[in-house]
Amino acid sequence: MGVIMPQTPELSGLTRARRWLLGKPRDLADRSIFHQLSLVPFLAWVGLGADGLSSSAYGPPEAFAALGEHRWLAVAMAAMTAMTVFIIAFAYTRIIAAFPNGGGGYVVATRLLGPVPGLVSGSALLVDYVLTVTVSIAAACDALFSFLPPGAQEGKLICEVAIVLGMTVLNLRGVREAILPLVPVFLLFLLTHVVLIAAGLMVPEQHVPLVQQVQDGWHASHAKLGLLGVLMLFARAWSLGGGTYTGIEAVSNGLPILREPRAKTARTTMAYMAISLALTAAGLLVSYLLANVHPIEGQTLNAVLAQKLTGDWPGGATFAVVTLVAEGALLVVGAQAGFLDGPRVLANMALDGWAPRRFAALSEQLTTQNGIALMGVASLGALLYTKGDVSHLVVMYSINVFLTFSLSMLGMLRKAWREKHWGDLPLFTVGFFLCAAILCVTASEKFLEGGWMTLFVTAGLVSLFAVIRKHYQIVSGQLARLDIDTPQVELTGVEPAPLHPEDPTAVVLVGGYNGVGHQTLTAALRAFPGHYKNAVFVAVGNVDSAALKDEAELARIREGVKHTLDKYVVLAESLGLRAKGLQGLGTDVVAELESLCLVAAEECKDVTFFAGQLMFGKERWWHGILHNQTAFALQKRLQWDGFTMVILPVRLR
Repeated sequence: MGVIMPQTPELSGLTRARRWLLGKPRDLADRSIFHQLSLVPFLAWVGLGADGLSSSAYGPPEAFAALGEHRWLAVAMAAMTAMTVFIIAFAYTRIIAAFPNGGGGYVVATRLLGPVPGLVSGSALLVDYVLTVTVSIAAACDALFSFLPPGAQEGKLICEVAIVLGMTVLNLRGVREAILPLVPVFLLFLLTHVVLIAAGLMVPEQHVPLVQQVQDGWHASHAKLGLLGVLMLFARAWSLGGGTYTGIEAVSNGLPILREPRAKTARTTMAYMAISLALTAAGLLVSYLLANVHPIEGQTLNAVLAQKLTGDWPGGATFAVVTLVAEGALLVVGAQAGFLDGPRVLANMALDGWAPRRFAALSEQLTTQNGIALMGVASLGALLYTKGDVSHLVVMYSINVFLTFSLSMLGMLRKAWREKHWGDLPLFTVGFFLCAAILCVTASEKFLEGGWMTLFVTAGLVSLFAVIRKHYQIVSGQLARLDIDTPQVELTGVEPAPLHPEDPTAVVLVGGYNGVGHQTLTAALRAFPGHYKNAVFVAVGNVDSAALKDEAELARIREGVKHTLDKYVVLAESLGLRAKGLQGLGTDVVAELESLCLVAAEECKDVTFFAGQLMFGKERWWHGILHNQTAFALQKRLQWDGFTMVILPVRLR
């Protein structure tokens, strides 16, 4: 006798188009999924570390430009830049060791300094990652358009918008899918820039030797500015080149997507990134000086350097174009860090009650789709506001990066002092003062050139999140009062009596064993006294960004759902009902609930579905954003399937 396979329902045209664009759903039952979703050190270097390496396209040029006529300071700037990279990178390696499950700025500030500094750090990080996407793509198009005719500049903004949209769709498909196609361009960048920097460091005979330039420059600058003036100029240029260090934290924030052992993978990735960034940024600064590079309208400083160094080479023009294409492509890769880490920070804040909880939800592709979409839309807004001006964007970007860096360093400094880790004190003391100095100089120097907007938006986010958190705390207190009346039951381990399929059955949707579920059950029985003989409790374990860590975490969720259902079964039996539980696990709770409800309808012929819905005294438009509408969404689906579902109000006191 053959096995009859269940028919797969025909997908609608919209669903098929969505599957084609975003890919097929991922199967949570696939034991290899955690291996598939994680990144080895090299891929992590590409997806996360590239944010730091790509900043060499705009950080060193800003610092070099700030030196003005005192260009000889580029040698000291190169050394200071490399040293700063290694200090911050090593500090974040220590943060990774202290927070092996994820030590981004939000987590560090929250746990070590308190919820308010954590809120400030998280809000700054969100703005930072939006600007990571924006500045990277704007700088990429600057590089790509450097070798095009001046008239082509009019299409640059359109190109930037198209790339943001493309990156958003790519990230909605999943992490590895967004990174693997970018590996070749990452390698091409490394190859071309190694050649470019090597050529820049080979001083041509007709140029003044480097030592002579430094000596002559020192005498001229000292005579004109004095020692204090030279030091202040150097400190200002070093601070304004702070964009060079802006991607270093990405590895620490992205720990959850790294291959086990995560801490070891993160340390290796951080080493790759620190060494590559320090050598690239320092090499470019010295090359600008040796090649006597000056800005040209419509071209990046790296484009001028490439054209000047390779102009006499056979095929030099082609090499310069390939170098700029590789640089632009790597900047697009660098934008990936914003899409990887921004939604993750937002999800963490949502789980802590600062942001709407839907930002912790996962899609069928196991991506935080709401966060990714928000990052894409916000990046488009920043692009249009600044018209893709990289100098403007770098200022806005650097302020929040170093606000987060400073809070992280301060938190770790406090931790080292309290726990008497004397070896960490010098590292985090130096790290804090370096980051705080860059923050203060950039914010004061560039306040009117975009700095005010960054601070305004960040302050607005802090205020908004504080209001959201207050609302959730009030609702949690009201829900806790409901739980007081929930009967306490003891699990006996005895198998429940089987249902009578012909008897009327109440199918009750429940979350945890709490006042909402208890009120829903008792209200259903009061509404139809003596009518129902069976009760089926349906619950789904929601897999959000916090749950998708490893297989053991999913097993704990399954066990928690089963424990909840067992309690409801015992409660129903105490009320004289035959009862059972149906459990599921998924990212789309409504779809999973519908599937389980249809299973219940197949087992019992006379079913009515019940769900509780929180009701507020005065409904506001934001309640639909802050609280899920699962009951109403499921009611529409079940009504379409031909079943009756009753939504019972659960009034908060």
